[in-house]
Amino acid sequence: MTEPEPETPVLAEDDDEVEGKLNYKPPPQKSLQEIQELDKDDESLAKYKKTLLGDGPVVVDPTAPNVTVTRLTLVCDDAPCPITMDLTGDLCALKKKTFVLKEGCEYAVKIHFKVNKEIVSGLKYVQHTYRTGVRVDKATFMVGSYGPRPEEYEFLTPVEEAPKGMISRGSYHNKSFFTDDDKHDHLSWEWNLSIRKEWTE
Repeated sequence: MTEPEPETPVLAEDDDEVEGKLNYKPPPQKSLQEIQELDKDDESLAKYKKTLLGDGPVVVDPTAPNVTVTRLTLVCDDAPCPITMDLTGDLCALKKKTFVLKEGCEYAVKIHFKVNKEIVSGLKYVQHTYRTGVRVDKATFMVGSYGPRPEEYEFLTPVEEAPKGMISRGSYHNKSFFTDDDKHDHLSWEWNLSIRKEWTE
């Protein structure tokens, strides 16, 4: 018997609980050119901006999105092989795959992404985890603010322990979101995780 498909979560008010309590409002967005033009007579500030932004604009395909999420890896020293999902391909095919973690193992999530055109502020990775159609966990990781550059950025979450015990073993359905302060949905995808007694069963 197949498990009921979980409802698609809406990334809405509950994801902004902390920001709401702090009465936080992101500043208005400025283009890279506007930022580079600001205070250009201030030598120390110009050096600082050069460190953050590089020498000049990154030349990219104008049709490319500002943020491209390229892959997600479950980093685990005990895993028999890399646990990596390519996020540049067919996300529907990814939804049909199942990734395996051994119960009780320590792991972290590493996300690779590129910023192509403008500075992006307040990037965050949000993951909703479901079991038998019921949401059992929600994690939000603040990734930070980044400027455009040709090379990829990497973000690594803190290490956590996979669930363990007979009750925790089984299949989990994850819905992941890479978003920012301006509520741009840079990428949403779904994937399945199986917690097993051994790596290969």
